[in-house]
This record gives sequence, structure tokens and C-alpha cells, in this order.
Amino acid sequence: MRKQFLNLNDLSRDKLENIFDISLELKQNSKTGDQLKNKYLGLIFEKPSTRTRVSFEVAMTQLGGKASFLSVNDLQLGRGEPIEDTSKVLSSIVDGLVLRTMNHKTQEEFAQNSTVPIINGLSNMSHPCQLLADLLTFKEEKGEIEGKKVAWCGDFNNVCKSYVEAAKIFSFELWICCPEEFLPENRESYENVKFTSSLKEATQDSAIVTTDVWISMGDENESTKRKDAFSSYQVNEKVLDEASSDVIFLHCLPAIRGQEISENLLNDPRSRVWNQAENRLHAQKGLLLELLK
Repeated sequence: MRKQFLNLNDLSRDKLENIFDISLELKQNSKTGDQLKNKYLGLIFEKPSTRTRVSFEVAMTQLGGKASFLSVNDLQLGRGEPIEDTSKVLSSIVDGLVLRTMNHKTQEEFAQNSTVPIINGLSNMSHPCQLLADLLTFKEEKGEIEGKKVAWCGDFNNVCKSYVEAAKIFSFELWICCPEEFLPENRESYENVKFTSSLKEATQDSAIVTTDVWISMGDENESTKRKDAFSSYQVNEKVLDEASSDVIFLHCLPAIRGQEISENLLNDPRSRVWNQAENRLHAQKGLLLELLK
């Protein structure tokens, strides 16, 4: 059965842990290899990208394979070819596809009609590749995350939803701090997740404090409403002071200084954001070896 990676829970905890081990080994050793020689990865993006696109292209190159960015406007998808047809054709030619889509259902339809692995490079529902980098960063810095407290401060968006999956898989306690109107329904159904509107309650004794922009791609029409609602949820140095003494701060980037974070937080000694960004490359190398080799 072909493997897919549309959500974090598409792979078992054992396989995810193995990806972390491989990723750290690759990071410490040579940058080049031939593990994916003659393998070809296609990247189809409906949304802009910096880290996802570049890290996948570099990862394939350093593993001996090749990757190409396939703009939707340059494909027949842009002229109305059905997803089913595009998926069947491309999967008969390439070894894997990374998709960055407006709608998660697009990825599901690609996966249903593909004979090769489909990797979610971001959708409105999840961002599992980002969680690989975040969890890898914590493991590299602090060790095992099981039993730790993690604070998400901000919008209940795609990255946050992947954190919810991660909390269940890796058995850590996730606290989501968010204005009431942006919290999900049926909150009691989420395992290992607690919801609060208090930054102090969420961040107190947390091993990770993390956030994201208040206005995600696709939510620009709610810009004023969101800025007003989240104005008291900025993560700053005082917020980190409430957390564990060895807390690390993460942000998936891009960040808007002066909104979801204070002006200098990315350079705070507790920030691991730049290592986290680099770890997109290493985590995705491990993922590609799991899916394509």
C-alpha cells in the first residue's frame, strides 16, 4: 500500500520517531548522498512559499534526486483539467508530489487517484511538515517531548490543528490560548488538549511556547477583525518569563513583528526559530527517505 503524508497521523509514532533519528543523523553528517538517486519530486503550489518550496528542492538535491516546481498556472489544472486526471498522469511519471493547496480536499482527491506518495506542503486543515520540524527541533534541543506542556498562543489554524494531532501521537499536553470566538466547537473531543483565553495559564511551566500570524493566507478579508480580537495575545519576553526556565520559543514563519510577537522576540536567547526553520530541510529529508526510498 502506498504511503501518504496528508496529516501527521498518516504515519505511526514509531515511523515518525525514526524520521527524527534519520533527520538528526543526516544533519550531523554529510550534506550530500545518493539515497534518492534518479528519484523525481514534483511540487504543485496554489499558495506562495519560501521554506516549504526551497527545503524540499534542496532536500531532494542533497539526497541525489531532483525536484521541480510546477506552477498551477503552467499546468493544465489551471485550464480546468480535473484533479483526478492530473493526479493519474503525474503519478505515472514522478516518484512523489508535494501539494500546497487552498483546500485540503484537493489533496485528498490527489491522493485517492495517485500511485505515488502525496505530501501535504500546507492546506487549510493541516501543516504536518511544519510539525516535523518543530518536534525535531525540540528533540534536538531538549530530548523527548512526551509528558511536557506546550503552549500555542494564537489562531486555531492549520499549524495549530497539526499540533493537536501531535499531542495525541506523542502524549504531550497542549494548551491552546485563543479568543473565544476563534476556538473550535466540541472542544471536549480533543485528546491531551486544553483551551484557555489566558496567556498566563497557557504558558505557565510550558516547555514550548509557539505562535503564528493572526491572519493566515485566505483570511485577509478578516484582517481588521482579527487584529482587534488577538491584540492582547502577543507573545513577548514577559510571556516567556511565565514559562519553564528552559522554555524554547518557536514560530513557523513568516512573522509580523509588533503583532503576534514583540519586535525583538525572534532574537531572544530562548528563541529557536532560526534552527527550527533550518530543520524543515532535515526533517523533510527524513520524510522523503521514509516515503520514496
